Amino acid sequence: MSTLVAPSRRPAEASDARSIAERAPKRRRSPERIAAALTLVAIVVAAIVALVDSGISIPSMVESWGNAERFFARVGPISFPEPAQLLYLTALTVGLVLCGTLLAAAISVPVAYLAASNTTPGAGWQAFGRFVTVLTRAIPDVVLAMVFVLMFSLGSLPGILAIGIHSIGMISKLFADAIEQIDEGPRLAIRAAGGSKWQEFTSGILPQVLPSWVATVLHRNDINLRGSVVLGYVGVVGLGMEMSFAFKSLNYSLGLGIALVMFALCIVMEVVSSVVRSAMLGVTPTGRSLGARLARRMRPSPSSRDLDTTPSSAARPALSLEAALRRPWDAVRIRNTVWGWVALAVVVGSVLVCNIQWGDLVTFWAKVPAIAVQFWPPDFGNYDAATMFGAMGQTIGIALAATLLAIVVSVFVGSLAARNVAPNGAVRTSMRLLLVVIRGIPEVILAIVLIVITGLGAQAGTLALAFGGIGLAGKLIADSFEEVKSGPERALRATGASRSQVYASATLPQGTRALIGHSFYLLDTNIRAATVLGIVGGGGIGYYLLNAGQGSNYQVVTAIVLMILATVLVVEGLAMWMRRVFR
Repeated sequence: MSTLVAPSRRPAEASDARSIAERAPKRRRSPERIAAALTLVAIVVAAIVALVDSGISIPSMVESWGNAERFFARVGPISFPEPAQLLYLTALTVGLVLCGTLLAAAISVPVAYLAASNTTPGAGWQAFGRFVTVLTRAIPDVVLAMVFVLMFSLGSLPGILAIGIHSIGMISKLFADAIEQIDEGPRLAIRAAGGSKWQEFTSGILPQVLPSWVATVLHRNDINLRGSVVLGYVGVVGLGMEMSFAFKSLNYSLGLGIALVMFALCIVMEVVSSVVRSAMLGVTPTGRSLGARLARRMRPSPSSRDLDTTPSSAARPALSLEAALRRPWDAVRIRNTVWGWVALAVVVGSVLVCNIQWGDLVTFWAKVPAIAVQFWPPDFGNYDAATMFGAMGQTIGIALAATLLAIVVSVFVGSLAARNVAPNGAVRTSMRLLLVVIRGIPEVILAIVLIVITGLGAQAGTLALAFGGIGLAGKLIADSFEEVKSGPERALRATGASRSQVYASATLPQGTRALIGHSFYLLDTNIRAATVLGIVGGGGIGYYLLNAGQGSNYQVVTAIVLMILATVLVVEGLAMWMRRVFR
C-alpha cells in the first residue's frame, strides 16, 4: 500500500510548496544598494561620453603613423649623456626618490596610528589623520615642488620634500587600513600585563603590519621613480630635468635616450623591490612577477647540512637559556646582517649624492610669510570661472576615459595573468611580463611621444593614462582573481563546466567587489596623473597650472589645487561608499 500512497502525495506536496513560495515575500534590494548601482551606471555612462569626446579613433591613429615615421626619422640614432654624467644623474635620481620615500615612510607611521580606528586617541585625532592622508594625496607632487623651489635653493631638497609629502597620503592610508585589520589578541595581552601604549604598538601591532608596510613603501618607491620625471619640468634636478631640457630644445635623440634609461631603472626597481622585501622580511616572495621569480632564484635553498644541524621541534625545548639568548652566526643571520649593512650604505650614499643643504631647513622659515601671501587668497586671475571649471571637467573626463579603457583591457590581461584563469603557464608568464614592461614606462614619457606624433590635446593624455593604468590595474586584478575561494571553481569543474563557464560563474563574480575597488583607486590616481600630463601638453587643467606656475601667478595655482582637492574628496567618498555597500 505504501508504494501506492507515496506517489499520490508527491503532487500535492509540490503544489503546496509552490503555493508557499508564491506567497513568500520576495527579497528586496535595499534603496542604498540600488542607489549605488545607479551611481556606478552613471559613472560608466560618463566615462563612455568622455571617451567619445576625447577624439580617439582607430582611423586617425593609423593616419598618424606617417607622423610617427617622420618623427623617428628626424630623431635619428638615440644618444645618451656622457657616461660619467649619466652615472651621476642616475645616482642622483635614485637617491632623491629613495630619500623622499623614506621620509614619507617615517612620517606615515604616526599619521596612520592616528587615522586607524583601533589605535587613535579619539575621534578628532582620527579625523585629523584621515584628513592628512587625503590632503597629501590630493596635492600633486609637481605643485609641492613649485612651492619648495621658491622656499629653498636649487638642488635636491625641493624634490625630496615634494616626493615625501605627496607619498604620505598613500603609505599612511594603506598602513592605517592594515592596522585596523590586525589580530587584537597580542595587543590586548600586552595591555593586560601592564604594558604601555608604546609597547602595545611596537610588540603587538608593528610585527603584524610590518610586511604590509614594507610592501607599500617599496611599491610607493616604484611610483615615485616614475613620477620623478615630471618634477624636472619645475626645476628638480636629476634625469627628469635633463630630459625636459632635451625635449624643450627639440633634441629628441637625447630625450628618448634618457627616457630609455628611466625605463631600465623602473624595471630594475621592480627586481630590487622583491629582493629587498625578501631580505627584510626573511621570507621568500610567493608572487609571480619578474622580481619575485628572481628573488626566489637568488634565495639559497637549505642544504642537507643545514637540515641536519637544525634542531627539530622536539629538541628545541631542551635548548638552554644561554643558547636561546645567544643566536649563532649561521648563514641566515650572516645574510640578513649583510643585507642590513648594504641597505644602510645605500641610504647614506643617497643622502650624500643628493648633497642636501641642511641649512635651508633652518633659514626657509623666514620666507614662509612672504611666499604664503603669494598663494593666498585663491583666484582665477585673468581666466574666467567657466574656462577653469571647463578645464577641470576636461581633466576629469580624461581620467574617466582612461580608467574605462584601462579597466576593459586590464580585465582581459589580468585574467590571463591569474594562475587559476590562464590556460597554461606560458600564457600566464607572458602576461605577467607584459604587465611589468607596461609599469616600467612612465606615463609622462609616453604622453610626450604621443603628443609629438598626434599633437596636443586630450587624445594623447587619455592614451598615455590608459596605457599606464593597464600595468597597475592588471596586476591588482590578477592578484585579486588568484585570491578568490577555490571551492566554487572546483565544484563547477566537477560538473564538467568549461574554463570560460568557470570564469564567468565563479571567478568573476567573486572578484567583482575587488574590481570595483580597483577601478575607483585607478580613477583617483588618474585624476592626479591627468593634471600632471596636462603640464606636458596632455590637455586639461594641467596646462593652466603650468602657465600659472611659470608666470608666478600662484593664487591661480592655489585655486587649481583646491579644485583638485575637492574632486579627490568626492572620488574618495564614492569609493568608501561603494566598498561599504558592496562588501
